[in-house]
Amino acid sequence: MTQTWFITGTSSGFGRHLTEQLLARGDRVAATARRPESLDDLAARYGERLWRSRLDVTDTSTMRQVVDRAFAELGRIDVVVSNAGYGLFGAAEELTDEQIDRQIATNLTASIQLARAATPHLRRQGGGRYIQIASIGGQVAFPAMSLYHATKWGIEGFWESAAAELAPFGIGVTVVEPGVSRTNFGAGGAVLGAPLPEYADGPSGQLRRVLSGELPPLPAPGDPAKIAAAIIASADQAEAPFRLTLGSDAYALATAALRDRLEALEAGRSLAHSTDH
Repeated sequence: MTQTWFITGTSSGFGRHLTEQLLARGDRVAATARRPESLDDLAARYGERLWRSRLDVTDTSTMRQVVDRAFAELGRIDVVVSNAGYGLFGAAEELTDEQIDRQIATNLTASIQLARAATPHLRRQGGGRYIQIASIGGQVAFPAMSLYHATKWGIEGFWESAAAELAPFGIGVTVVEPGVSRTNFGAGGAVLGAPLPEYADGPSGQLRRVLSGELPPLPAPGDPAKIAAAIIASADQAEAPFRLTLGSDAYALATAALRDRLEALEAGRSLAHSTDH
């Protein structure tokens, strides 16, 4: 059956791939972006099946208006995808207050506010699906990405709770955890803090040289088109899988991190029990 999707951040990356593949298979897409004109080619090809709106997801008031208008004009939206986001790189000390506020507003707060804006509509129509584009960076953490990880770990915690709240209304939730993929996340889409000389020889300086092209790029095994196809297939399942870990690197990193965490937890078992009343 034809479905209708609402997707943020559709001008590039996973959002663009999702939009292309959904339109190609006959679905309708409500696509939002800061530059909706970047979808002119798809609008010319697919006509009214592509609904577009300009949106900066950090503008909560406007996002509510856009969500309300999309539901009103399209009648029903089956899947809401929170995809808009970017990477902020640098040691925590190297980042400005403004960079920190913008990272949290875009990657974390906007996803929460999108859910709050869409949930009343999904409840009234009897159900639907949320898909949150997170990251394997919501399970593991690396130096020089502390604020990015804060947003991804934060949104995973939000959905762990909110998914249980929404389940009685027939609203499913899937959190997608891609590994490093061939998008512009670590290149044109990246934001860097101002370098401090004290960090030049450490991990922050190393990553800065990778992003600037002085050092070879990090391996990027993930194919964004295949990742988009896997996300779409997950929405076709009767029951929403809560997590989708996509990419061989993501699988290996998550497996190692969870095993290490469990081993550390087991090592502290006696101490944990000893603190009971």
